[in-house]
Amino acid sequence: MEWTMAPSGMAEAAGKVIASLLQSGREAYYVGGCIRDELLGRPVHDMDLTTSALPEEVMAMFTRCIPTGLAHGTVTVLQDGYSFEVTTYRTESGYADHRRPEHVFFVSDVKEDLRRRDFTINAICCGLDGVLVDPFGGARDLSARLIRCVGQAEERFDEDALRMLRCIRFASVLDFAIAKNTWRGLLRQRDKLAHIAVERVRSETERIIEGPHPWRGLGLLARSGLLPRGKAPFPWTGTDLAAAAAILPGIGELQSARLRWALLLHALGQSAVSADELLRAWTFPGATRSAVARVLRVREAWDAALASAPGGSGAEEALRRRWIAAVLACGTEAAEGWLTLLEAVPQAACVTLGGAQPPGSQSGAGTAGEPAMPFRQPAPASIPLRQNISAGDAHASAAPLHIPPSRLRSWMAGMPLSSLAELAVTGKELSAALDKRPGPWLGELLQRLLHSAAAGDIPNDNQLLLQEAKKDGFK
Repeated sequence: MEWTMAPSGMAEAAGKVIASLLQSGREAYYVGGCIRDELLGRPVHDMDLTTSALPEEVMAMFTRCIPTGLAHGTVTVLQDGYSFEVTTYRTESGYADHRRPEHVFFVSDVKEDLRRRDFTINAICCGLDGVLVDPFGGARDLSARLIRCVGQAEERFDEDALRMLRCIRFASVLDFAIAKNTWRGLLRQRDKLAHIAVERVRSETERIIEGPHPWRGLGLLARSGLLPRGKAPFPWTGTDLAAAAAILPGIGELQSARLRWALLLHALGQSAVSADELLRAWTFPGATRSAVARVLRVREAWDAALASAPGGSGAEEALRRRWIAAVLACGTEAAEGWLTLLEAVPQAACVTLGGAQPPGSQSGAGTAGEPAMPFRQPAPASIPLRQNISAGDAHASAAPLHIPPSRLRSWMAGMPLSSLAELAVTGKELSAALDKRPGPWLGELLQRLLHSAAAGDIPNDNQLLLQEAKKDGFK
């Protein structure tokens, strides 16, 4: 099969590196992901090269290079502003930690190098002549939209247990099926994930959740049972994860990666505090943990508001004030995030766990090698956020109170200010006006003034705020 790399500055620079290796009498090819993505018509973000030249020969041939991993045969060559990992043909053995080979042997046959790779779709190389070297049928599997291990799946997963998550990641991101024998091998070796560092498990899981088909990835993760076998805490059963996956088909509509994580943790019944602790254990950056926790705090504040809302004509105004309080406490970005989440996934307003099948769901057929999908995608529904029961009449019930996200957003847009920094009076001014030394009272007073101004009870004016502070109720 012949193939041509799409023209680009990176492809041209890589071609120069290959040409230099060929001119020295060595073999050299484009290899792996760049071939896979080109054949699929996907963007190519980097290009790896493989060669028969030994690492020291590559180093001698190119003046601008970095000895990235000489023990494993890899040299990074810099060419025309691009960097390319150039790796010598090799075989490997002795995977004591189920991640890295203990022994690396340089070989002269490119097919032997391709044999050590994880999946057939990544075990393809191509030279400048456009002829594919594809001894394991990777191009055929690309056409069939199939993830299949090179050789015996159990051996590939035993060598590097992270490949099991990579298998699910490729199936999810590319929307491919997993070959029957590959899936069986994954299930047999899944306990080996305990050998993999948390950071690497997180990285692969992030790429699944943040990819183009996260709902499919969640289903595969649930059925594989991989994550509970890793080093990071994973306090949910497969049933919980399957239920969450089944009711969150709209997770892929969320453009923000942080909102996707917030939605998943919400669906799994996590509080803001427990979500922060869990993300910390999974080595997520502090900024991500904080952003996710704030979104969940908005949810908790709104749930509390709904639970305590009075019946009758004052219910909506009481909820407006509670919503404003939630926005002030958690920030407009977090509040907007929760609203965006609700609009994309209305089912999120009524998530329950415990493996209960959501309304309208039923069994469905799985793809090759995978168990049947536990649920089909439910149809979006209009969710009543609360139904009030009159305190004085257990038999009388009001109509469901619908507060759509658009109403919450309009309440937020109507706030004259949303933070203490915008308040037209300072703590120093209040302390002087009331002739009191600063103390805890001052922070409480500032918050009360902020809430009153944000709710529209008083204009955000310096003199009016000072006058309000002097009233008995604010002393």
